[in-house]
Amino acid sequence: MHNTLYSCLFLCIGCLGMATAGAQQYPTKPLRFIVPFAPGGGTDILARLLAPRLTESLGQPVVVDNRGGAGGVIGADMAAKAPADGHTIVLGSPGALTINPNLLKLPYDPQRDFMPIMQATISPFTLVVHPSLPVQSVKELIALARAKPGSLNFGSSGNGSVAHFSSEQFKALARVDLVHVPYKGSAAYIPDLIGGRLQMTFENLPVVLPHVKSGKLRMLAVGTKTRSALVPEIPTVDEAGVPGYESSTVFGVLAPAKTPAAIITRLNQETNKALQVPDSRERLLSIGLEPVGGTPQQYAAQIKEELAKYARIVKAAGIKAD
Repeated sequence: MHNTLYSCLFLCIGCLGMATAGAQQYPTKPLRFIVPFAPGGGTDILARLLAPRLTESLGQPVVVDNRGGAGGVIGADMAAKAPADGHTIVLGSPGALTINPNLLKLPYDPQRDFMPIMQATISPFTLVVHPSLPVQSVKELIALARAKPGSLNFGSSGNGSVAHFSSEQFKALARVDLVHVPYKGSAAYIPDLIGGRLQMTFENLPVVLPHVKSGKLRMLAVGTKTRSALVPEIPTVDEAGVPGYESSTVFGVLAPAKTPAAIITRLNQETNKALQVPDSRERLLSIGLEPVGGTPQQYAAQIKEELAKYARIVKAAGIKAD
């Protein structure tokens, strides 16, 4: 009896020692950093800024692997099914983690099948209008919309897009009637907004900022909970008269579920360090991505909060995927 007990005890200690040793030896081969979007965009730039810093600190090459398609779902699914040994990480996006799970049956669960590592960046969705619209503030826009119900339209990059959700959230909280005009991507509808065929939209800051600076669009507010460091003079939608409003694009780094906790801790430490490098921060800010950082627990809480928020908007607005 005693011999059996001691044998089990030594076996458990031995397994624990092996796990600890494995974490200390990590990584033992190159890491694959899946980016679920095509090369050249903001997400790709983010990953390619982090990769060389992680290569230096981890002592193994970190290779960016672009796997675009289905709003980030294809790349996320590949990561969810990868070995949980810390040698595959993925850039998480709203489409893959918090929006599409509320609209479609996906081959993975955003909370069950991933281990959050760190929230990397946040970018506000901003309320912009065509300059011909006779409003200079959110309150004036709401007053106009209430005076002429159903007469103002807003463009989006498609049913179920962040732009669509952002506007539906605004409609509900501001109690206004606006007409949705869906397009196939922001590149398709922004020209119509600039041309005056659309009157307003909520769109990611990097997309509209050049047009705001050139005077082709007027920015009324940002959707983040606090003012953006990129346009500090612009109020939040919340402070401008719509309490509780929040809309932003968050990108983070995740690993497959069951990746050992010690490895997640190491990756969190190194990605946080990589994000703080001054030239990387400046490059991200230049393309409209504000560096965040933080703990795995904070990123997990953010994903949970966003999932619940989009679920409420889907139910209230009856949104269906294209």
